[in-house]
Amino acid sequence: MAREPQAESIVVVGAGVMGRGIAHGFATAGRDVALVDVQPAALTAASDAIREILADGVRLGKITAADAQAASARISTSTDLQASVRDRPVELVLETASENLAAKIAIARGVDALLPAHAVIATNTSALSVTEIACATGRADRVVGMHFFNPVHKMKLLEIVRGLATSEETVARARAWGAALGKTSIVVNEAPGLTTSRMSALMGNEAMYMLMEGIASAEDIDTALRLGFNHPMGPLELGDLTGWDTRLAVLSYLHSTLGEKFRPCPLIHKLVKAGRLGRKVGKGVYEYVDGKRVPGSGLGSR
Repeated sequence: MAREPQAESIVVVGAGVMGRGIAHGFATAGRDVALVDVQPAALTAASDAIREILADGVRLGKITAADAQAASARISTSTDLQASVRDRPVELVLETASENLAAKIAIARGVDALLPAHAVIATNTSALSVTEIACATGRADRVVGMHFFNPVHKMKLLEIVRGLATSEETVARARAWGAALGKTSIVVNEAPGLTTSRMSALMGNEAMYMLMEGIASAEDIDTALRLGFNHPMGPLELGDLTGWDTRLAVLSYLHSTLGEKFRPCPLIHKLVKAGRLGRKVGKGVYEYVDGKRVPGSGLGSR
């Protein structure tokens, strides 16, 4: 008898901004989701954020109160990844760990033996090698990149990344999961930085060089991209949202694999060393209070 896909769960590893957004998307689409993180505080914060997104959806008339309540009930949280995989039928494990290849490999290796043969392991990496992650498992054909964009509940793109051994069936399943979440998918063959991260890294790095050189203030650089190119936010605002530690990790990887044009701007190193990681800590290129940017706080504005 054919298995019933909807009876199987999605396991999302990492309860940060991306993990909570992905968990919300699958739960809203009717899937049972286990959200896993080693930090209990991160799970609490993620649950609060998901409830807030659902509440906003109800206020805006995008979802009924009953559907929002049902979606919230579909999400369980845990600090125990192995138990979360072992104790339920799982179709997909999607990790959203920080851009650290060793951490991603450890997660993939740790869940591989516990999953049923048909299950897929996906990584939300924006730059790292799907092939290297897949090689740590016994299911390289069922390992794929699924790169979502922040905020997940608003951004329509899903970048599906085919590793060296990723099968066409796995790519098709990733497309179907994306479609269920209302995403438009593109498929790329694995390369450092994929498509979006490679372009975004260059743009953000060059914006930081311009800021460091005093060519314009942070606000004016961001305004140029918003109004001149119709981008929803400028590259410095986006770096604050993504986190400059993450940006530095991506640029460092691209620099090591693609060469000098991706050498991280010294100002990014300076921000990270100073702990100005972005919106998540209340201070990056700009300063934030309760998640809202403080007017006139951008570097180079005074």
